[in-house]
Amino acid sequence: MNSATPGSTDTTKAATETAADADTATPISTRPANFLNRRLPTNPFQVLECTDVHVYYGGFQAVRGVSMPFAHNEITALIGPSGCGKSTILRSLNRMNDLVDGARVEGQVRYRGQDMYGKGVDPIEVRRRIGMVFQKPNPFPKSIYDNIAYGPRVTGMNVDSMDELVEQALTRAALWDEVKDKLKQSAYGLSGGQQQRLCIARTIAVQPDVILMDEPCASLDPIATMRIEGLMTELRDQYTIIIVTHNMQQAARVADRTAFFTATVDDTTGDRTGELVEFDLTKKIFENPADRRTEDYITGRFG
Repeated sequence: MNSATPGSTDTTKAATETAADADTATPISTRPANFLNRRLPTNPFQVLECTDVHVYYGGFQAVRGVSMPFAHNEITALIGPSGCGKSTILRSLNRMNDLVDGARVEGQVRYRGQDMYGKGVDPIEVRRRIGMVFQKPNPFPKSIYDNIAYGPRVTGMNVDSMDELVEQALTRAALWDEVKDKLKQSAYGLSGGQQQRLCIARTIAVQPDVILMDEPCASLDPIATMRIEGLMTELRDQYTIIIVTHNMQQAARVADRTAFFTATVDDTTGDRTGELVEFDLTKKIFENPADRRTEDYITGRFG
């Protein structure tokens, strides 16, 4: 793939109780009221774009006909009920589905104009440019330092100073001040929220262009969740971020644009196939959706 340079919340009252998570060690800044009042371009640069994407696992069609863009330096949220294909689409954006036996993707997924499933495209390089943060923090059984340094080492990145790179990644992930004196300690000693920020720092360390997050706060307490949300809005200035979330308030707090997915059920087999219902500015999706199914989901009438 061609070389690419990475790009350059209703206010929530902070909890006053002491939480077990060590994230309480750092004050949580108050986020601006949402919906986000950012001025977005009418025709933003599309870093990623799906065109008529279908995803199959063997003979089962998990997702049907998804077409949507993902804009530069924006946060896009994918919402919808369980089994509607949100995570499947997310994983197709950096070819993580390649690792699933029998999975195949039809249609086009383009990154900066290039078909990522085209002949000769290296999936390892795709995953370096388009990093993934999973639902459950998954630090490596290594020191904090080595968790960050691992990616640059195995990909052969030309790094002038690994120490500086580690510090930079941890700083961008808002973790440096909490761990700078224990870099050689096991990452397993960190709290859940800290581990998730470590995983974000590990993703940042290989200098991606896009960060995918699959329910990154699902296993975290509310205080740690606020920290991750605040971090996402800070990172947006440097990266394009795409998140899957079941938390609609989270989508409203952090996302510039939101896509609502649902699933149709085959009456014969009972199989559920995901499809994109609508995609628009987050404020529009939540306040004036074009499709009744979106309104029904957001207002809790189904899902």
